[in-house]
Amino acid sequence: MRYWFALIEQGKSAPDAERLRLANNFFNAARFTTDMEVWQQQDYWATPIEFLIKDAGDCEEFAIAKYFTLLRMGIGEDAMRITYVRARTLHQPHMVLAWYPAPDDEPLILDNIEPRILPAGERPDLTPVYSFNGTTLWLARTRKEQVASGSAAQLEQWHELQRRLSELLR
Repeated sequence: MRYWFALIEQGKSAPDAERLRLANNFFNAARFTTDMEVWQQQDYWATPIEFLIKDAGDCEEFAIAKYFTLLRMGIGEDAMRITYVRARTLHQPHMVLAWYPAPDDEPLILDNIEPRILPAGERPDLTPVYSFNGTTLWLARTRKEQVASGSAAQLEQWHELQRRLSELLR
């Protein structure tokens, strides 16, 4: 936890590209495994604190931890979306973090499987399904078009994660 807090402090004064690199590299050092192995549940979205304690998780934990870390570093919520994708090479659903330099720009993808931070256009292996941040939920119509479709609170697992996180931070 001390390393995480130090990383956040370091990132507060860094340019955005460095913040992304710091968060991506820090969490990508954790072990990628299944929720069943770590949490004895089919699908569990851990808070960043829970993830750090276990130092292991599946793709949701990586994307969520990077999201909250970047928020703490000063990246605006509106610049990030946790994105649920179909990963063609994995032949399964996957979650990544997308960072938008500007609202209409192509996002950069932070992923625990591909350690390089690449533009979405250089990730043909990922097909977006939906994305969300702390407030909004988007559904993907195409690889490039997403439509706001409601509140992120509609996602039960996100709502539950937010509840647990607020309890941990009291």
